[in-house]
Amino acid sequence: MAFEKEDFGLSGPLHLNYIDWTNAHHRRSVAASLVEGVYILERDRQEQRQGSQALAPPWWEFFHFKLIRKLVDDADFCIFGAIYEYKPPSSHCNDSTDRSPRYVIAFRGTITQPDSFSRDFELDIHIIRNGLHQTSRFEIAMQAVRNMVATVGDSNVWLAGHSLGAAMAMLAGKIMAKTGNYLEAFLFNPPFLSAPIERIKDKKVKHGLRFAGSVITAGLALATSAKGNSPRSRSEDPFAALSAWTPCLFVNPGDHLCSEYVGYFEHRKTMEEIGAGAIEKLATQHSLGGLFMSVMGKGAEVAEPLHLIPSANLTVNLTPSQDFKQAHGIQQWWRPDLQLKCNVYKYQ
Repeated sequence: MAFEKEDFGLSGPLHLNYIDWTNAHHRRSVAASLVEGVYILERDRQEQRQGSQALAPPWWEFFHFKLIRKLVDDADFCIFGAIYEYKPPSSHCNDSTDRSPRYVIAFRGTITQPDSFSRDFELDIHIIRNGLHQTSRFEIAMQAVRNMVATVGDSNVWLAGHSLGAAMAMLAGKIMAKTGNYLEAFLFNPPFLSAPIERIKDKKVKHGLRFAGSVITAGLALATSAKGNSPRSRSEDPFAALSAWTPCLFVNPGDHLCSEYVGYFEHRKTMEEIGAGAIEKLATQHSLGGLFMSVMGKGAEVAEPLHLIPSANLTVNLTPSQDFKQAHGIQQWWRPDLQLKCNVYKYQ
């Protein structure tokens, strides 16, 4: 028996019977629905639902998208992504399609069902170890992104992902941005690996911890640079190369896996206001874990931290969540009654 949340007719954004591509809520809702379509594609495969029994197609067909390719993991053959093409009817061609995508590449997050959980969990561990870029699943995803951009151009491609999928989309977007290709990206509940400082209620304590963390991080960054162990010792600023890319991040304060993005960007602003911008400019590019490895001589080739980005259009869902599952779920992002706080952060 299918879960109610998998049925578009019961759980999808049926209120969006017309898409205004200039409307942020519409764009967010469509991107989230296409990501949900990838989840249901994999669930259809697991449950052997085919033809009229398949539940996935309405998640993209309702918005006039066509599935042109499934992205399949080479280890367990699960479906982890999809490429959609926007095919509006002729009656919609003169509508607000100037901001619509031609193609959307979407990635799902972890599914806790036995058929895919083992491989998904393995990828989650790679994120913790900052090694997602070394996995075959990401290589498949990255090749698909490169091929699509080479074929139709970066302005015609959107990236979208949730949780683990958001991490994949973020990494793909960062790699493309470094080559001058700035893809529009919708990253839902992207993981931020850090102590859950954002959950502390006392603002002074929270600021004190973040300030201390920035000073320690900046100090370690200078130490590794002096030793020549860090790629940051090169003359170029890796954040400067990414600063023009402004992905859309969607986070929930009740989701400890992504809520640190709120403090990450706000703290940068605060440090600039108190005259400590130089410290934070250095600290914001590094993670303490990677720096400790470099200082100890175990991380000469430590990769750039996946979750750290210079610029973002950050949307925070302030609507109360019943529990972590709801706060982390993709379904929240197409609700029409959300209490949202939006800020654009640009790296200077």
